Amino acid sequence: MTSALRFGLWYDFRNPSRWRQDPTTLYRSILAQVERAEELGWDDVWLSEHHFIEDDYTPSVLPLAAAIAARTTRMRIGTAALLLPLHDPLRVAEDAATVDVLSGGRLDLGVALGYKLSEFKGFGVSTSSRVGRLEEGLGILRALFAGKTLNHSGRYYHYEDVSLRPLPVQRPLPLWVGGFVEVAARRAARFADGLIVNGGVGWVIDAYRDELQRLGQDPADHEVASGFQWLVVARDPEKRWRQARDHFIYQLGHYMTWAAEPSGHSAPAITRDEQLRQAGFHVVSPERAVDLIRPYVKQYRLNRFYSWTLPPGLPPEWSDEHIELMAKEVIPAFRPSPGT
Repeated sequence: MTSALRFGLWYDFRNPSRWRQDPTTLYRSILAQVERAEELGWDDVWLSEHHFIEDDYTPSVLPLAAAIAARTTRMRIGTAALLLPLHDPLRVAEDAATVDVLSGGRLDLGVALGYKLSEFKGFGVSTSSRVGRLEEGLGILRALFAGKTLNHSGRYYHYEDVSLRPLPVQRPLPLWVGGFVEVAARRAARFADGLIVNGGVGWVIDAYRDELQRLGQDPADHEVASGFQWLVVARDPEKRWRQARDHFIYQLGHYMTWAAEPSGHSAPAITRDEQLRQAGFHVVSPERAVDLIRPYVKQYRLNRFYSWTLPPGLPPEWSDEHIELMAKEVIPAFRPSPGT
């Protein structure tokens, strides 16, 4: 169990046409930013996955994790989350083990169920099979990461006499499950080492720890990663808010539309700043950031705190001020003083 609170960046590599950037420059700039963040003392970087999105939302988190692994030496690299029902678990295990070797044992493999209907349609995967695929896939990953030779004939996956080579450096490689509802939290307790959940959904975290106790496990042996949707730290918060506002609206509008897909209803339009703030978008001074994070972390007993780093469409250098102020004036408030 990690004793000190860890702080993480979170990227999706989106590149909206409205603010189009050269994609190679964007990718290289984000990787360079992550490298600088490590030098400043950030602990983690998280990567999320979606498919067939017009703004190039990354569909390939493990290749990006490998690129980050090659440019860093200390940061842990997490997927938050890889959509396991859309992937072959054996292929995921091989790619994840390769990243773990490349990084020297710094990968946190987070997986989730997925919810966007067009992704399942695009891959020819029935949405009704996603829970079964996720749970069967998690068992396969566990067995392979443990070094077992696998003969498996399940409902969705069939393997004969396969084993994982190379094996990951970490034995076992940490598995995380992400989700926003209680059933996902209880699944994380049964199958994973940690829970990934974003936003003020304390009941999900409570359900996770309750399920761990029911299973006879100590919740203190399991990590929880969470945070606000957005927490940007700035010297001039009002100026930064104005610069990011349209980009925030763009992002939140997309997520609300995707979440409404299964019901067939239209998502409400985002037009007011108050709607963003109610959804967890914060642009604040360093002092205010400490005041926001401290009770949040205490209430949910977090091990990892993270939030989005780069509003979609803004150049990576826009977030440099946030990354530096967090590292120099916010994160130290959560570190033990020298000699204590």
